[in-house]
Amino acid sequence: MDILTPRKTLNKAYLKQKVNREELERFKTNLQGMLSNMNPDESEEYHKNLLNTFLNETWYKGLHFINTKDRTDLVIHSDKTADSQPAVLIETKKPGNQSEMPSKDNLNAKALHELIRYYLHERIDNGNISIKHLIVTDLNQFFIFNENDFDKYIYRDKQIRDAYENYKNSGKDTTFFYQGIARPLLDKIQDKFTFTWFEVKSIKKYLKTSDPEKDKKLIPYYKLLSPPNLLKQPFANDSNTLDRNFYNELLHIIGLKEVKKGSQKLIQRLPENEREPGSLIENAINILESEGIIDFYSGKKKFGEEREEQVFNIALELAITWVNRILFLKLLEAQLYRYHRNDASYKFLNTDTVPDYDALNKLFFQVLAVRPEERSEQVREEFSKIPYLNSSLFDPNELEGHTIRISNLEDEYALPYLKNTVLKDSKGKRRKGKQDSLKYLFEFLDAYDFASEGSEDIQEENKNLINASVLGLIFEKINGYKDGSFFTPGFITEYMARETIRRAVVQKFNEEKGWNLENFEELKEKLDIGKKGREEANRIINSLKICDPAVGSGHFLVSALNEILALKSELNILSYRDGNRIKLYQARVENDELIIEDNDEGGIFEYGLSKQGTIIPEKQAVQEAIFHEKQTIIENCLFGVDINANSVKICRLRLWIELLKSAYYHPAHAAPQPHSRQASALINRYSKR
Repeated sequence: MDILTPRKTLNKAYLKQKVNREELERFKTNLQGMLSNMNPDESEEYHKNLLNTFLNETWYKGLHFINTKDRTDLVIHSDKTADSQPAVLIETKKPGNQSEMPSKDNLNAKALHELIRYYLHERIDNGNISIKHLIVTDLNQFFIFNENDFDKYIYRDKQIRDAYENYKNSGKDTTFFYQGIARPLLDKIQDKFTFTWFEVKSIKKYLKTSDPEKDKKLIPYYKLLSPPNLLKQPFANDSNTLDRNFYNELLHIIGLKEVKKGSQKLIQRLPENEREPGSLIENAINILESEGIIDFYSGKKKFGEEREEQVFNIALELAITWVNRILFLKLLEAQLYRYHRNDASYKFLNTDTVPDYDALNKLFFQVLAVRPEERSEQVREEFSKIPYLNSSLFDPNELEGHTIRISNLEDEYALPYLKNTVLKDSKGKRRKGKQDSLKYLFEFLDAYDFASEGSEDIQEENKNLINASVLGLIFEKINGYKDGSFFTPGFITEYMARETIRRAVVQKFNEEKGWNLENFEELKEKLDIGKKGREEANRIINSLKICDPAVGSGHFLVSALNEILALKSELNILSYRDGNRIKLYQARVENDELIIEDNDEGGIFEYGLSKQGTIIPEKQAVQEAIFHEKQTIIENCLFGVDINANSVKICRLRLWIELLKSAYYHPAHAAPQPHSRQASALINRYSKR
């Protein structure tokens, strides 16, 4: 038997998603209520109703019908109606009924015999193929089985199906089934089962605490019994799922809107009567036109034939450049905040630190692009906690050199709040009126959660998550404003990357080593994972060349990057910088995200300081290893082409963000990014108009 902890059994992409504080408190309250009402003198029926109430009030009320069905104690249905197919079958026992409960060492007990009968009834008599999990519980111990094992070892056994049919037609009572069919069956197959087990009494001590660190211990238990796990429902981490509210308000702040033309949705400048001088584009257009800058720019023909088109396209490219930097900084700010154990002094994207566009320009070019020891004394004082990022993203680009920088924008303009703004006033109602444009932008960004990378955590505020992939999607849509854009869903890019890259790796090894391997599994068995073998294997894999001929925002290349890291880990050749193999952690891809998992605990690797504010050597070593692996793969393996030059910039930004996720602190607190001289090689790509 393989016994899993709740953390081990959960999808790691789901495990790393934050739990809303309100939801976790409801779980704690309802679980305490169930425990306080348990009474060994009461019946099994009484305790079954307690469990029903707990499940309904915590997760399922109004979404999934829960009740008895036929002889099954409790059933969680596929939807909110009693007519829908059962998805979870539950056998309950009263507390203290140890004679009928299974144990971790021996599953062969009456409760599981009953569950097997319920399962066969659903599969054979009702033709139900919607079952996802089966549970045995006495409200303290929970045994949770994946339906796959029941299907493999019970339903697919023709002798068992025939025995069940004979039992039904024999008129014999259930005791015959339990003793004559289920018990002998479990004697043969119970060692093959994988199941999740936990005791509620082991987490009681966390139910009445207000300590956030202890609250985090409850997260796997909350998620274990939730619909995304028990009913195997999709959860909202698809990297091509657009947050429509974020998208619309960001367009409003930039000065754009989305319109529908036929089957396409296109991005346009606002109609003349709706334009606001405080938006980024209108502010930039005003400077470009009023100061005659467009007339002296020799490269304006690249942006269109007509003057109005030229001005708009130049302003759009500038606005995208600026917002790219700001969003990258928002991700950096979130990472600094989390790394320093939620120290608010590391939040710098606000008007206290950056009061105007001049200060923002200074942040771009005098802070982030300059080593701390080379910064002016005033800059060091103003931005003492902001690290150096040696990335060409914070070098002035050619267009800025010929036209304007963000410091040229007028500060005095205010911008009306979007009608459906996410920002609320002190009474909890949507804000109305106008706000300073830069302050509006900062407050809008702060209304979302950009801390997408991490371990199990609690969302203390009700903020929607914005991750790097969503940002890439948003800017790909903006860049495709003339013709519309088409996007490949995350599950497809993940599948494409996995299938193509693994075959390519096998082919590479066959060519280099003269082998005749047929698949990746054979490569795993053949490979030498000694130090020299690992070095050679890494060299061979790093010689792969992967090109996306319509790169867009770079989603496929990010999937490819993650897949290469995951397959290196699966081949046991992922190494620390000193050459030793990373043994305690496993890299894998789940739901198109790279997950670094602790092999022993099943938890998600999280880089950060200790409670004492010091670097943790083991975590430092892992973070450095992942960063430099990503850097090597990006610089050597990933290529892309796109007809839209701006898409190439977005793709490069996406890959910088992937590096930012794994950035590490030097002891002197410098955060590494690829050196500016490497920026053009960071992702070798060519664009044409």
